[in-house]
Amino acid sequence: MSNTYYPYETFVEDVKKLAVLTKEFNPDGLLAIARGGLTLTHAYAQATDNRNLFTINSILYDGEVKRSHPKLLNLPELDCCKRVLILDDIVDSGETLKAVLTVLQERYPNIDFKSAVLYSKPNALIEPDISLHHAEGWIDFFWEKDFLVE
Repeated sequence: MSNTYYPYETFVEDVKKLAVLTKEFNPDGLLAIARGGLTLTHAYAQATDNRNLFTINSILYDGEVKRSHPKLLNLPELDCCKRVLILDDIVDSGETLKAVLTVLQERYPNIDFKSAVLYSKPNALIEPDISLHHAEGWIDFFWEKDFLVE
């Protein structure tokens, strides 16, 4: 199965779609799952003029090699929020999103969390609330490939 390239032009249109699809939820906080969700969350924050942006670090892959379980670092302080949109590039196995949601829901039971991703794969442990595309294989996002120094 070959890799699929995700270009900047598609990304711009997808950010606009996500802004429309999440308008009713009206998040007062945005949470990027780093690293994959950083570019998406920054663009979404710009598109929706939302400056209440947080990050959480999750490490599940070393390159294209999957670890046995996600490692979560830098849990954010979200006490100021009522509705938080969690953004990431892809739900692959679903382990990362599941781990992030479990930790956040335990720590912040009164916050409404929703998730939005560019891609999701079938058979993931958890389905995001919003997924713009479905993927079977590996996705090469422009922010991962276009800036590499050879």
